[in-house]
Amino acid sequence: MKILLLLTAAGLAIAADGPKVIFTKSFPGSQPAYVSVVVERSGAVEYKEAKEDDPEKFQLEASAVTAIFDLAEKLGHFKGPLESGLKVARMGDKTFRWENGSDTSQATFNYSQDENAKALQDWFERIGESLRLLDALKQAIKHDRLGVNDAVLHIDAQWGQKRLTGLAQFLPHLDRVAKDQVFINMARERADRIAAEIRVATKAPAE
Repeated sequence: MKILLLLTAAGLAIAADGPKVIFTKSFPGSQPAYVSVVVERSGAVEYKEAKEDDPEKFQLEASAVTAIFDLAEKLGHFKGPLESGLKVARMGDKTFRWENGSDTSQATFNYSQDENAKALQDWFERIGESLRLLDALKQAIKHDRLGVNDAVLHIDAQWGQKRLTGLAQFLPHLDRVAKDQVFINMARERADRIAAEIRVATKAPAE
């Protein structure tokens, strides 16, 4: 039994120390002024918009995780500089960080010309955009029934541009809108369609 417990503890320790790609952005005066995103190889994500906040946790789809880790590898796990050195406007301090047990490295930049760095930053921006859209939908469901249609419209636009991430977390809220007659038909029909399309894309079971 002791051996089993030790093996289990060791397995958990290895999982906890598994590879992570971390993005932070600090840009006082912008909205949000701070962002932190931690993506584990398992697809587990932690997101927050203030250092003292408890992170939002969700699961990222496998295709997005693969893209993020592939880009991190192409960037040498951030062991080299990414800053362009050009005289450009301040756009916030952005940091990519790699953690894999004791193997850690990071690079901070304001603006990078590296196409892989731009693509990786865009993935993290998409994660933040998607979570803010989801939060707007949650708030509208609770406090603004008429505003639900606008919230669903914005989600639909992001979905149509293939920029929506963390798809599974949208389903229960879209399903609620689709099935609740307190919301206008336009919102219900659109929410039902988006949910159906997400299920096809992710092979998630129907409600």
